[in-house]
Amino acid sequence: MKVVVASDHGGVNIRKEIIHLLEELGMEYVDLGCECAAGSSVDYPDFAFPAAEMVAKGEADRGILICGTGIGMSIAANKVKGIRCALIHDTFSAKATREHNDSNMMAMGERVIGPGLARDVAEIWLTTEFLGGRHANRVGKINTYEAE
Repeated sequence: MKVVVASDHGGVNIRKEIIHLLEELGMEYVDLGCECAAGSSVDYPDFAFPAAEMVAKGEADRGILICGTGIGMSIAANKVKGIRCALIHDTFSAKATREHNDSNMMAMGERVIGPGLARDVAEIWLTTEFLGGRHANRVGKINTYEAE
């Protein structure tokens, strides 16, 4: 599995934790940054859009985004056709969004979640498979609506 990872200035520390996790899991990844100087800021769409486009084009299988709250990144990513980005801060939601929604991106907030829990959430999300079945019908309805 190839994973794209990106953050704005508010998610740099958790992004580094996630990269360590991906290395430990032996997963291929692309790090889109940001590498921000202390006290500087960047615009989260400048990182969310390229990451989401990589997933939408099949250049990455999944994507993980981190900003201060995860909200801005998830909103931006979900504007890209074909993306189902879930905002996740707990292990139950990490599992459920993969099993039921076949989410292909996730977002977290560094100001909301600590590094240990962020790693747990990401690992569960990365290793949980989509259940299909009745859930495939629901995801299909989203895909059909999006295509219209």
